[in-house]
Amino acid sequence: MKMEKFSRRDFLKTSGALVVTFSLDHSLAHAAEKGKSRPAKTVAADQVDGFVAIDAKGNVTVFSGKVDLGTGVYTALTQIAADELYVSFEQVKIVQGDTALTPDQGNTWGSLTIQAGGVQIRQACATAREALLDQAAAKLGAARNELAVRDGIISSQSSGRKISYGELVGGRNFELKLNPKAPLKPVSEYTLVGRSVNRLDIPGKVTGRFTYMHDFKRPGMLHARVVRPAALRATLVSHDDRAAKRIPGFVKTVRKDNFLAAVAKTEWGSIRAAEAIQAKWTSWAGLPDKTRLWDHVRGTKVVRDEVFQNVGDTAKAMPAGARQLSATYDFAVHTHGSIGPSCAVADYRDGQLTVWSSSQATHMLRRQLARMLNMKAEDVRCLYLEGSGCYGRNGHEDAAADAALIARELGKPVRVQWSRAEEQAWSPKGPPTLLEHRAALDAAGNVTAWESLVYIPNRPKGFEVTLVAAELSGLPKDTAFPGNIHQSLAVPYTFPNVKATARWLAETPFKPSWIRTPGRMQNTYANECFMDECAAAAGADPVEYRLRNLKDARGAECIDRCVRMANWTPRGKPGRDKGEIARGRGFSYIKYELVRTYVAVVADVAVNRRTGAVQVERFHVAHDCGQVINPDGLKNQIEGNVVQTVSRTLIEDLKWDRGAVTGVDWESYPILRFPGVPAVHIDLIDRPGERPWGAGEPTAAVVPSAIANAIYDAVGIRMRSVPFTPDKMLAALRSV
Repeated sequence: MKMEKFSRRDFLKTSGALVVTFSLDHSLAHAAEKGKSRPAKTVAADQVDGFVAIDAKGNVTVFSGKVDLGTGVYTALTQIAADELYVSFEQVKIVQGDTALTPDQGNTWGSLTIQAGGVQIRQACATAREALLDQAAAKLGAARNELAVRDGIISSQSSGRKISYGELVGGRNFELKLNPKAPLKPVSEYTLVGRSVNRLDIPGKVTGRFTYMHDFKRPGMLHARVVRPAALRATLVSHDDRAAKRIPGFVKTVRKDNFLAAVAKTEWGSIRAAEAIQAKWTSWAGLPDKTRLWDHVRGTKVVRDEVFQNVGDTAKAMPAGARQLSATYDFAVHTHGSIGPSCAVADYRDGQLTVWSSSQATHMLRRQLARMLNMKAEDVRCLYLEGSGCYGRNGHEDAAADAALIARELGKPVRVQWSRAEEQAWSPKGPPTLLEHRAALDAAGNVTAWESLVYIPNRPKGFEVTLVAAELSGLPKDTAFPGNIHQSLAVPYTFPNVKATARWLAETPFKPSWIRTPGRMQNTYANECFMDECAAAAGADPVEYRLRNLKDARGAECIDRCVRMANWTPRGKPGRDKGEIARGRGFSYIKYELVRTYVAVVADVAVNRRTGAVQVERFHVAHDCGQVINPDGLKNQIEGNVVQTVSRTLIEDLKWDRGAVTGVDWESYPILRFPGVPAVHIDLIDRPGERPWGAGEPTAAVVPSAIANAIYDAVGIRMRSVPFTPDKMLAALRSV
């Protein structure tokens, strides 16, 4: 890193408030991505320097605590920063997820990367731009209101004199507090935001030049493979590694309590050595009987009931209704099933730990690793490298913990690559979710009382995620909490009496994970299916029935645009199509968490009455997330929401016995294949003057209910248990 040859006092004489402390240019940004340096840079989230640096050539480096999980936000954040600073797209580079360089903006989850992280970066850029304009006015002897800026060059419209960002602040710190009131660029002047810009990562990925986490190497790096217990909570009695020592390149066996790993000079050597170790484990059979899972959920100790929506008096109104309805819905245990298993590299030397991981939560991982290894957080650095996509917590953090533990034992860089079976068996799982709904309708079919109850793991103690390596090794554990899995239990409709309750349970069968749209998907599934059941009982069209009870003009517009795009017609009697292949349409709607992102969808399905197979043929999606940053990137996200959730709705269902997960490959835990991918038609509702909201989750929330409602339209059967497998479908068809 090149240091400037002048003092703070010298710089103050010429540039006022822009104070120099060190130089930071693009070469440093690239070095940071590769872990080559540990500069003394602020990561304070209230400082402009936490987010933005400009070098002597006017190139901009943006530091983002949020990371790109394959979602395209790297490109979108570049658009935001470039537009706000009035520089070209090519002038901006992003450093993401490096705990030594980027502010802790919270984990990359909850559809908050643009909504929170991007907005924060935008405000930092606006603060920096305003300071640069002030400095330029003084330098050029011009009034602020006659300055123009383009591509990082500020010019006086009266004198024609110019000065660049690089000349004003290049390589120096801003030393400015982030100003939340700094004026943002007028919408009318956007040149990048709102336009489809080609993703920056795609060329490298399609040509094989992109460096994934799995491709990353360190000089002298060793490879390790963990020997897993025979059952989830089995303990290690003994091990014999004499055969492993005969494997070429074998280095060492590492054991700490129940943590056992083989280390070798090559990955294949570590795999062979791990298989050669003879380990004896105790027996353990503490998992519930899968065939009685919902009895187990109902029988789990209740910590408390918590009411999240309470309007009127449902206890009084419910029995007074002319008609009462009730339904129970359940949502299976899911795993991420990332296409590539988790991987990480750790390097421990001189009391410092550096970890490269695909974690969506590098700052949280840093705290967890420090706790596990009894280190100071400042002595741990975590750097993000993109790996197999995930929307939540898969095995990335656990692979990092494996590597960190072994690296500290050996004092050398260690790479841990999980196997497919490890990923499926040992990564956290989306918890089983059970929901019970009741409603009372008056003589006209209007809902007079609505009650919902969801059984979910307690927070924080019942819904915590610890590092597997810490648990097995007996080292200190730090927990991570996803929270908010009760969201979207509350309904967006206006009923006179509503009560939505979360029943917090003391435990859940597996280490729980937040998987895309955690809780919101399950809660919306039940709400929107039950809303359809109420509409059917009232003899009303599902769309008309929702609009009748919706007092939100923006939501109504989203619904209207969706049904017009899909050419929706009022649904008649269900099961009208009597052929072997019965087709139907279903509708679903959400205002995500009742505070952001409107989505309305129509699903078209085909049900094979002979085989029970359900084919989702197409989805129509109207999507309003406020200001659209990159339309093409947003469409990518919406399509991904639909495809992944069709898989979860129709196919995915974790298998296990009383001791361990048995769904450890693509045959025993299948996911959607290309022939099952539906066509997706999208209407983006762009509101350039509004705040941008998230798009990584909301569409997923309405997919299961839309499919279930379409199945009802096709064959007149309510599917209340996800996934809607052929066996379940056939059983339901035979029961009528």
